[in-house]
Amino acid sequence: MADYNVMELMICTAARELEDGASIVVGTGAPNAAAMLAQKTGSPNLVILFEAGGAAPLIPEMPISVGDSRTTWKAIMASGMCEIMETCCRGLVDYTFLGGAQIDMYGNLNSTRIGPDHQKPKVRFPGSGGANDLASFCWRMLVMTPQDPKRFAEKCQFITSPGWLQGGDSRAKSGLPLGAGPYKIITNMAVMDFEPTSKRMRIMSINPGYSEKDVQDNCGFELLKAKKIVENKPPTKKELDILREQIDPYRYVIGR
Repeated sequence: MADYNVMELMICTAARELEDGASIVVGTGAPNAAAMLAQKTGSPNLVILFEAGGAAPLIPEMPISVGDSRTTWKAIMASGMCEIMETCCRGLVDYTFLGGAQIDMYGNLNSTRIGPDHQKPKVRFPGSGGANDLASFCWRMLVMTPQDPKRFAEKCQFITSPGWLQGGDSRAKSGLPLGAGPYKIITNMAVMDFEPTSKRMRIMSINPGYSEKDVQDNCGFELLKAKKIVENKPPTKKELDILREQIDPYRYVIGR
């Protein structure tokens, strides 16, 4: 029996994607835990930025919002939203973590509504916040989300944050920065990336205890497959100890 839960697995997997010296805009919750874990393990020079203005902090413990004072602890700058978004627009941010109620095969995200009528939707979600800007201008968009057929939809009912749009070169033709876009999708079952030409989502690696069939059965569209699909490594004792004792000792995130 595994000595870790699904949230811990996704956080540890995500942390390994963040190389030393890179920059990333994160929100609170699991993305922030992944960035903190990366900073405390293999990427001590990871530059973390928060939408509310914190730049390059050494976060002492889990903040509860993007404006929490802990997001500026030992930071190089305590600025505001304009400065952070301008930094993204200038092409200076490598990664961002985003999520949504729906994601399609091209990595487009819906965090706005479910239902055809925008004025009277079946469900109204919080909307974009800064997510559209981050998806548009950060070079690599990461998504960390549980996997099920409703969330992984064949077509988003509303595109809040742009992925590869209709695939191929459609994103570049829209005027968004050439080369920027969705990078990897990290779920409880697998890690997916995007095939370089079609920009369709494909399975790269699978988490312990799951199969290719499990991943496909919990997706609302056909996934492409990498030539060699590998198994992801489970969290190490060191990663779990740091996550549980230093980053989230009160289990705000990993206790979900």
